[in-house]
Amino acid sequence: MEQRIIGLTGGIATGKTTVANYLHSAYHLPILDADIYARAAITPQFLKVLEERYGLSIFDSDRTLNRRKLAEIIFNNPTERKWLESQIHPYVRDRLQLEAKSHSPKSVVMVIPLLFESEMQELVTETWVVSCDPELEIERLRQRDHLDLQSAQIRIASQMSMVQKVAIADFILDNSTTINELCRQVDKLMGSNC
Repeated sequence: MEQRIIGLTGGIATGKTTVANYLHSAYHLPILDADIYARAAITPQFLKVLEERYGLSIFDSDRTLNRRKLAEIIFNNPTERKWLESQIHPYVRDRLQLEAKSHSPKSVVMVIPLLFESEMQELVTETWVVSCDPELEIERLRQRDHLDLQSAQIRIASQMSMVQKVAIADFILDNSTTINELCRQVDKLMGSNC
């Protein structure tokens, strides 16, 4: 039996975490989060690489990485964003594959915000995109990350458009209304395959 690997993606602040949490609590599926592995990729050795590239401006006074300052750089400069992703994505890909294999044949969920952008679709057996109304996405992102309108728009624009993601996804979850409605859509997709 082939392992079912759900590739969960979507826009920033569209509800990927809500869906992942529901799949874990309702269906007891392991959640493999690319963002957690991306943070783990930032080792002391890699911090030295970042310092060489960006200087001390991206560090706090105690020499810890200031992720907000790094985000300002990469979300405002596509070349820098691509460079950083090229450093981190191979590690993330390896961790996702190893973790999925360790759970086989049990189904797993890979939460990969940049699933399509990083071309990791071959890691999964199906792709789910969580979407919502664009205005709602901006408002949620602004509230969650305490951003001004322009910063929120820049972050959203840095990813593949929702129209493109929806066009290539296997399944779409609309998170424009209530959490109950979102969970009902997840239940429908899980069907008898859980």
